[in-house]
Amino acid sequence: MDISALMLSRIQFAFTVSFHIIFPAFTVGLAAWLAFLQARAMISGEPVYDRLFDFWLKIFAVAFGLGVVSGIVMAFQFGTNWSELARRTGPIQGPLLGYESFTAFALEASFFGVLMFGRRRVPRWFYLFACLMVCLGTSLSSFWILVNNSWMQYPTGFALRPDGVFVPTDWWAILFNGVVWVRFPHMVLAAYVTTSFCVAATGAWSMLRGRDRVEARAMVRMGLGLAAVLVPLQLFFGHLTGDYVVRHQPSKIAAIEGHWESRAPAGEILFAWPDEAQETNHFVIALPAPAGSLIDDGTLTGKVIGIKDIPKADRPPVLIPFFAFRIMVGCGLLMLALAWGGMAFYATGRLERARWLQWAIFLSFPLGFVATLTGWFTAEVGRQPWTVYGQLRTADAATPVLTSPQVATSLAVFGAVYALIFAAGTVYIYRMLRAGILPTPAHAGSAANPKRPLAVPGDSPGTPGATPTGTPAE
Repeated sequence: MDISALMLSRIQFAFTVSFHIIFPAFTVGLAAWLAFLQARAMISGEPVYDRLFDFWLKIFAVAFGLGVVSGIVMAFQFGTNWSELARRTGPIQGPLLGYESFTAFALEASFFGVLMFGRRRVPRWFYLFACLMVCLGTSLSSFWILVNNSWMQYPTGFALRPDGVFVPTDWWAILFNGVVWVRFPHMVLAAYVTTSFCVAATGAWSMLRGRDRVEARAMVRMGLGLAAVLVPLQLFFGHLTGDYVVRHQPSKIAAIEGHWESRAPAGEILFAWPDEAQETNHFVIALPAPAGSLIDDGTLTGKVIGIKDIPKADRPPVLIPFFAFRIMVGCGLLMLALAWGGMAFYATGRLERARWLQWAIFLSFPLGFVATLTGWFTAEVGRQPWTVYGQLRTADAATPVLTSPQVATSLAVFGAVYALIFAAGTVYIYRMLRAGILPTPAHAGSAANPKRPLAVPGDSPGTPGATPTGTPAE
């Protein structure tokens, strides 16, 4: 494979993964949100939770479908673009992906139909059980993917055969090493936080439009309340993730920190413009020593490794992990401020009068997605030039006979198809969000049609004389 074909293959995989991860980052948390709403509806008997459940179930179905479609392509690329990776790591990665199918996909496939069509056809306790099983399935899917990716980040429990094939020698070490149990909760919490802000933003949008007032208050309260608890936990697990990077991936932490020279003690660079050609930073804003040492190893004299101490052949690109990490942390701190500030305003009864805060909460819905994407950029680009860190280089993992025109063609096709899918899915989800939870009088008759569970009110004429399922609460 020539260098341009390798680069195009990396761009193609990065594009498909980045596109795909948007949907699990939403649906993993949304599945848990639906299970929570169903449980609250059963326990409290309050109809507001049923209405919220019906509303978010439609959105979950569309987002889940988009996630499945966008994720299928990635598996094919292991055979088309990364055949050496598949050949050499297949004895480990193959079973892990198989376990995902046998557990996560089996649960989702078994209970997704009940979730979508069984609410009025099965006992409520069983329907709640189905909600919990779909929630468990989405979380198990995340677990197996994180086990797979964490093994590539920190390979353990394997032996290398003379032909270069990785074979498992200790599945316990692969499944239960400390890196997995730091990164898995970090990813699941990212999904929950993303969903929390999407729910809160939807409630704030309804407040701004003067619609669905009871439901809007409930969404803002529960979304921000959950985020107020989860964001600090997410920042904590993010710090633990950074600890494993410091211990096991010196080249990645050097790029993230942006220090060119090793120092002990070291300061902490808040902002700079790394210049890889000159091996220096411009426009530096930094905290003095020993801030960097404290953050990296918890001591006042700890050594922070410099990029120059990493052999040039083993250095990752510096700009992407350096800036992606800071964007991720910035989004996390902004979400923390919004969650705590929003809940303070809600508790004192000032939120509904503070339209500026409603706008801020509404505009916060992309923050979780941006933080998740930049977190993955930090992890994956920072791992370069390794596919299996320290063991298999990305250049050696690619399909050797692939040419640039072939990859360029597939990349163009994927780009066009994904753009079409994303546009259609986004427009449809937007229409459902805009239609609101309760039907407007003009479309009251089409609000609840059991034969069309994904219908948006207004898609078809309502039945003459039909009555709405609810009325806006004043």
